[in-house]
Amino acid sequence: MSYPGGVTRRWWVAPGAWTGLVVAALVAGAGVRADKAAHIGAAPFVGRWSWIVGWRLLPALALAAAALAWGPALAASLRWRALLAASGSGALAWSVALAWTDGRPIGAPLATRYEYLSAVPRVASVGPFLRGFVRAVPTYPTHVKSHPPGMVLVLWGLDRLGLRGVGPATVLVLVAGAVAAVAALVALRELAGETGARRAAPFVALAPAAVFAATSPDALFAGVSAWGVALVVLATGRRDRRSAALAAAGGLLLGAALFLSYGLALLLLVPAAVCAHRRRPDVAAIAAVALAAVALAFAAAGFWWLDGLGAARAAYAHGESSIRPYGYFLLADLAAFAVLVGPATATALSRLRDRRVWLVVGAALAAVAIADVSGLSKGEVERIWLPFAPWVALSCCALTGRARPWLAANLGTGLALQLLLRSPW
Repeated sequence: MSYPGGVTRRWWVAPGAWTGLVVAALVAGAGVRADKAAHIGAAPFVGRWSWIVGWRLLPALALAAAALAWGPALAASLRWRALLAASGSGALAWSVALAWTDGRPIGAPLATRYEYLSAVPRVASVGPFLRGFVRAVPTYPTHVKSHPPGMVLVLWGLDRLGLRGVGPATVLVLVAGAVAAVAALVALRELAGETGARRAAPFVALAPAAVFAATSPDALFAGVSAWGVALVVLATGRRDRRSAALAAAGGLLLGAALFLSYGLALLLLVPAAVCAHRRRPDVAAIAAVALAAVALAFAAAGFWWLDGLGAARAAYAHGESSIRPYGYFLLADLAAFAVLVGPATATALSRLRDRRVWLVVGAALAAVAIADVSGLSKGEVERIWLPFAPWVALSCCALTGRARPWLAANLGTGLALQLLLRSPW
């Protein structure tokens, strides 16, 4: 039986499945949490469970209330460019407000000895650093050894410009994470029209993933890769010289993304699906050539991507991964990702009928599934899979009618996660 706004008598099935997945991961994770050597004391998340409430929560509560009161109406009425600016600003403000609640400096997670900043002093110049990177992988901090050298070079470049330390790195991560939402909305508008992009905007900008976007370099990876995908998608909708320029720019960004995180190779499924559906092999070819140019530039400087991937896999296999059970994280990683995109997205996926939107959503879900089965991300996917989250959240364009309760569910999930979880990010 149907009701106004597209709600059915079985409206509870999708959010019920979402809740069941999360609860199952929490219950099954008891043994993993008890194993101190696994370093995942809040399984399926890294960190520890500890309730925190205080006056610092007020800005996040105020922002959530404002988003509920005016977000959907503004998304429907603002001019398109103003909506994009509001979405980016909202995503930035939401992630900062959430991060501010626990009392530590927002950039504190970037300053630990496990992160990229600690490796910047080891870069004397680009050539020697890249030529010796693979051999030196076992000696690098945890996150550096499991990633390509791109992020270290970005921070080294900031350092050379006089923008050194935690402050500039924090601003870079915050802004890049926020513009990922903008890129996803731009792509959705190109594929399926402005109406759907407007409906999705509050959900993409204010997803629970914001809890980790303020404090993880993976937010930067999300921003770079998202704009790479968006530019390629825009290129498929044009038949002039601008199409080639957009495809080349998108390919360059996607190439850069591959040297920030090995896992972003899976995100190439999204632009590939769009190019295939729109029958634009020319766009795919131009983007691929631009991407290859980035890879060849790194190779000429001394770093071959496949060698780096092999070294990262070896380091990962001999680290904490060796004691984290594959079977549990096959479930738990999906649960963690479900929390990133929120219960509203679960409901939206069950209602999504637009094949154009399914192009990007389905490709992103396929990327998540491959990453999950690979076993190369046993835990920590709350940050590692941030780049996939905006593309899956686009499914919220299917939430027609009374969407405000679902937005409240997502905002509540983000607040609860921030208040309950003491994450290293």
